[in-house]
Amino acid sequence: MRDLPPVRGVAGGAQATRPGGRTAPLKSANLKNIPLFSGLTEPELRAISEIATKRSFPKNTIIINEGDETDSLYLINSGKVKVVLSDEEGKEIIISILESETYFGELSLIDEEPRSACVVTMTPCQLSIITKSAFDRLLEANPGIAMNLLRGLTKRLRAANKNIESLALMDVYGRVARTLLQFAKPVGDKLVIEDRLTQKDIANMVGASREMVSRIFKDLATGGYITVDSGVITINEKLPAHY
Repeated sequence: MRDLPPVRGVAGGAQATRPGGRTAPLKSANLKNIPLFSGLTEPELRAISEIATKRSFPKNTIIINEGDETDSLYLINSGKVKVVLSDEEGKEIIISILESETYFGELSLIDEEPRSACVVTMTPCQLSIITKSAFDRLLEANPGIAMNLLRGLTKRLRAANKNIESLALMDVYGRVARTLLQFAKPVGDKLVIEDRLTQKDIANMVGASREMVSRIFKDLATGGYITVDSGVITINEKLPAHY
């Protein structure tokens, strides 16, 4: 088992270097908002911060490859990553997008199986890494973490069921509209997506071509339903039920 799995590479084919290596230890204050550790006391959070190693990664870095044998838990201190599956031809499906105060890599902590998906940074990221052996000791000392872990797994399973439902029962427009609403947040009387999702990102999330998504975006913009400015998508009014 490797305490700190090496950076596999940079998405898009460029060769990666190890970006920064080990940095400062994680502060307990950074853990308070991560659901996995909710309910823990300040001394317990400090104990976790002492065993987590913080590392920085540039944009487009592959943190985990599908099939990897590593089994560490990754906490996202800042930045954004995508969890993806891809085929031999490079076609990519985005399973989920995760941001700060969330985590990934928990499945291999439980079943010790190889990694089931690839995780790639979408922005520069700071991650904290906890090895399986250290996490096992945490569970022994803090059984409540196990329940938090189950809640997190249940939440992600429900989200996966929703994605399967949309892929099976919705057309491309319905899946695009659902994705826009999923990422949008209220700002005044409008909904705004500040994540700067590209049309290719959305196409990879809904299982469609970028050209089809581009056509839907163009029609929605022409109808005044959305505006796109510097990568920020604003939903101006309720999206039509059908395309």
